[in-house]
Amino acid sequence: MATTLDRIAPTREKLTELWFTRCPVPTATGIAYKLGWLGDEFARDGIALRTLQESGSELARHHYDHRLPTLIREGGNMLAIAARAQHEPTRLVGLTWIEESQLILTRPDTGIAHAADLKGRRLALPGWSRNDIPSHVRGTSIARGMSLAGYKGVLASAGLTFDDVELVETEDRLRNIGGAGRDLEPRRSGVGRLWPIEALVAGKVDAIYVKGASALDQAREAGLVIAIDLDALPDRRFRVNNGTPRPITVHQQLLDEHFDLVARFLAVTLRAADWVAAQPNRLREILEFETAGSAGAVDQAYARLHEGLHPTLDADRLALFEQQKKFLFTHGFLDADFELDGWVDPRPLDAARAINARATTPELA
Repeated sequence: MATTLDRIAPTREKLTELWFTRCPVPTATGIAYKLGWLGDEFARDGIALRTLQESGSELARHHYDHRLPTLIREGGNMLAIAARAQHEPTRLVGLTWIEESQLILTRPDTGIAHAADLKGRRLALPGWSRNDIPSHVRGTSIARGMSLAGYKGVLASAGLTFDDVELVETEDRLRNIGGAGRDLEPRRSGVGRLWPIEALVAGKVDAIYVKGASALDQAREAGLVIAIDLDALPDRRFRVNNGTPRPITVHQQLLDEHFDLVARFLAVTLRAADWVAAQPNRLREILEFETAGSAGAVDQAYARLHEGLHPTLDADRLALFEQQKKFLFTHGFLDADFELDGWVDPRPLDAARAINARATTPELA
């Protein structure tokens, strides 16, 4: 019986170079790459696998706009959704869900320990980005978007809204980091320093939102405490943010001309997710590299990493992704809204599963 991959027309021109990009957070793509599996997969065809994180070139800007046709992107949804809203011909081919320590931090003296305690308090809201990518200023206001979504979720968990708190504008830290690739490689760019910790320490605000392993290290250094752990909220709707769900997107041209390569790429990421699920304790070194966090922070921030690393396009994740898209449009992070159904293409993931099934199924005698 023919599979989805078997029915795809031959590629139009041999590809010699395939690019991918991911944010400085754990991803199935990043893990497969660090294991060497992705490079090995395409080396046998004479295809060089390249990553924007290590390119050191002006191509890094395509992490934002996805205008490089041979690019596969697994990263935060704010940039992916913004690119689609600006009519970039991308397709959504997978969604992961990775719990990565979303927290509300406070000072030890504020008395904030529960979501309901935020009522009447001052919450830091990073300003809009003013960077060197003018067409994506709103989509690249990452700290603002994540903070606002984090507050919305935790407030909603206690029956509160933005009307119940005071949002205090703080400086956008990303504008001072500089360079189009500043959120690609944390050890070079300092993206882990984007949270307004100084405003909280100085008493200008009562609480801030942070995410990830490096933020835990910063909190300890500054003498801050965890007020609310969003990952502990039982309803996933309250944890929807830039990284939950996290999309895998590709350019339409790559799908049209090299569908088989996209399917093989996804097949390797699925195998990497299987590897993680089977032995999650072997991930620390990879995650320290990917997140620039300490061993202790990595263990705390990504204790449940293996639970949602497999990309899917199931109805539940798509509904949560639609929630995030509507949030971004409502709060001014998108140029326009668009229909999610027209963006989704399940064929590459179906083909990837078929590849892996054939690889693990013994041939009939």
